[in-house]
Amino acid sequence: MASIIRTDALQNLNTSNIISQTNATTLTLGYSGQTIAVASGATLLGGGITWTSNVVTSALTVAVNTGYFVNTSSNAITVTLPASAAVGNTIILSDFNRTWATNNLTLSTNALNFQGNTSPNPVYNTNGQTVQLVYSGATKGWIPTSDDDVTLETPQSYSVDFLVIAGGGGGGSNSGGGGAGGYRTSTQTVTPATVITVTVGDGGSGGTSAGNGTNGSNSSISGSGLTTITSAGGGGGGGNDLNGNNGGSGGGGGNTGASKTGGSGNTPSTSPSQGNNGGNSAGAPYAGGGGGGAGAVGTSAAGSGGAGGNGTASSITGSSVTRAGGGGGGANGAAAGAGGTGGGGNGTAGGVGIAGTANTGGGGGGGSESAGPLFNGGAGGKGVVILSVPTSNYSGVSTGSPTVTTSGSNTILQFTGSGSYTA
Repeated sequence: MASIIRTDALQNLNTSNIISQTNATTLTLGYSGQTIAVASGATLLGGGITWTSNVVTSALTVAVNTGYFVNTSSNAITVTLPASAAVGNTIILSDFNRTWATNNLTLSTNALNFQGNTSPNPVYNTNGQTVQLVYSGATKGWIPTSDDDVTLETPQSYSVDFLVIAGGGGGGSNSGGGGAGGYRTSTQTVTPATVITVTVGDGGSGGTSAGNGTNGSNSSISGSGLTTITSAGGGGGGGNDLNGNNGGSGGGGGNTGASKTGGSGNTPSTSPSQGNNGGNSAGAPYAGGGGGGAGAVGTSAAGSGGAGGNGTASSITGSSVTRAGGGGGGANGAAAGAGGTGGGGNGTAGGVGIAGTANTGGGGGGGSESAGPLFNGGAGGKGVVILSVPTSNYSGVSTGSPTVTTSGSNTILQFTGSGSYTA
């Protein structure tokens, strides 16, 4: 390989005094009789950056080994980098009027890599910056060797899959089943350093003294540049002679001498739907309706307590898991309803309803009267939020102690309590 000699690197040498290269091995200088040895085939590079005298005020394609003062006081400016460059080529751009924060400087990469990427276009938005770019070769392309903090100016976005399930509703006291927590999925594009805030909703408490169960709490994800996803807590199951509550999925109607309606699911409305309605109760025998599930409506009571609606399966963790089943309705003098698949608690025929399974968003089962006492409903299961991130992009930065596993090429974060993940 031919060697390279930068004349500006020669000690005490004024490059303007170079006269000629007399042959393959000798360079004659402007000092009388002085020569230096040059390796055969060497390439001589003139040193230094030439600064342009014209201040840049509009879009421009810049040249290598040149410095530019860029004035954005009147408008933002896009500077296009050269279409070709050699290793060591340098460009310097300086904020002439300290206005880059008001009107940004954008660099069009012109198909060459910039810090190893061709997109997005780098944007400089700090007043008073001076950016020195050196071309490193095709792999990494232009690299800022000075831009105040030499930050990554071409952050690469990537897709994250989300599963957001709210807390399930509590079962009623005598005794509709609780509705499952709202169930929502989302795939969104994030950029590095985005903080994704995760909220995991608690399950609602079971109803007491013939009252309705409490609705579960919402779960959500949010962050800069993201569409906020909020799943609504499941509706509480109806108590004695009471309708079920509305929620992500609706609670079942309460055990009574006359039919009571189940609560409405998908409340507030989302598209696609996050849950289903609860079932109605029956007058004789006295039996509560099943709570709605993410995948099916709660069954209305008919000779026995209504079954909770089934949940919905997801393979976000790498294996199929069903979550967000509705709670079963309780019954007095008849069989109680079973909880829906996916964590719904069973109703009881004379006793306290069974709680929904934790971190599934399952609804609590309805309690039921037995020899006079009115038994409480079961609590709803706590929700869960799950993120699936490409392992190649996984930052390892999180709060809230999520369970971290891998599946194929993805890293899975399962939040059973509130926290955050920094992309």
